[in-house]
Amino acid sequence: QVQLVESGGGVVQAGASLRLSCSASGRSFSSYAMGWFRQVPGKERAFVAAISSSGVSINYADSVKGRFTISRDNAKNTVYLQMNSLKPEDTAVYYCAFGRSAFAYNNANYYEYWGPGTQVTVSS
Repeated sequence: QVQLVESGGGVVQAGASLRLSCSASGRSFSSYAMGWFRQVPGKERAFVAAISSSGVSINYADSVKGRFTISRDNAKNTVYLQMNSLKPEDTAVYYCAFGRSAFAYNNANYYEYWGPGTQVTVSS
């Protein structure tokens, strides 16, 4: 069993930055990919970013490319999502996800464990 705890969400104005963190425990963190997804009410959970177990391979949703950066610290069992130039359309609950393998897939089916989520609200 894997436990994930996200932190760093909040309310900010458009153009601001936030950094989300997700700490994992319960399995060898460095052997698995990690991902970030987001969800707004009434919509399906959407892919944001993913990073392979080694950190070499990274994927981003087109909507966040150039603004968001995913990274990981395997020594701290933590994955980060640096979010810059935030827009109101980035408002969502952000979920950290623990992969089923080492590869940075952009599909939620490839992730086995999920954090409880952290709210990010961007005002215009």
